[in-house]
Amino acid sequence: MDLRGVNRVIIAVRDIEKSRDYYSRILGATFHEANWTGAPFGILVAISWDAGIELIAPMAGRERDCIIAPFLELRGEGVMNVVFGVDNGGHARARAEEAGVRTTHSLDYSQAEIDAHLAGLFRKYEEHVLDSATRCGFSITLAQIDPR
Repeated sequence: MDLRGVNRVIIAVRDIEKSRDYYSRILGATFHEANWTGAPFGILVAISWDAGIELIAPMAGRERDCIIAPFLELRGEGVMNVVFGVDNGGHARARAEEAGVRTTHSLDYSQAEIDAHLAGLFRKYEEHVLDSATRCGFSITLAQIDPR
């Protein structure tokens, strides 16, 4: 696994528009709406590739049953996940599993999905979310995200 470094941090927030405005003002970050990725989990998603930040917030009406509700209730707003870039997503996942860390969720977008939802910015977009929160205090995601 050739590590590329931190790709982005994922921050759980209660109000995505207020948070988007806040990070835009203090960092000059440009956010792209990515709600299509979060809808199955009951969350809104905004990603700033230039700042390395992904904001996630509960969808209206899903504040209690979305995937981030327990985190927000227990800890409040804050860093929930750190995404590390890797050269090979499959190898990175295998290495984590060999180290005894299981994968809780994986995705590997097709080029059609990348073109439709991520403005065709990438030729490869694969992520593996690890069950690391108990040990690290946050989740780790291993991501092979190759620019076009």
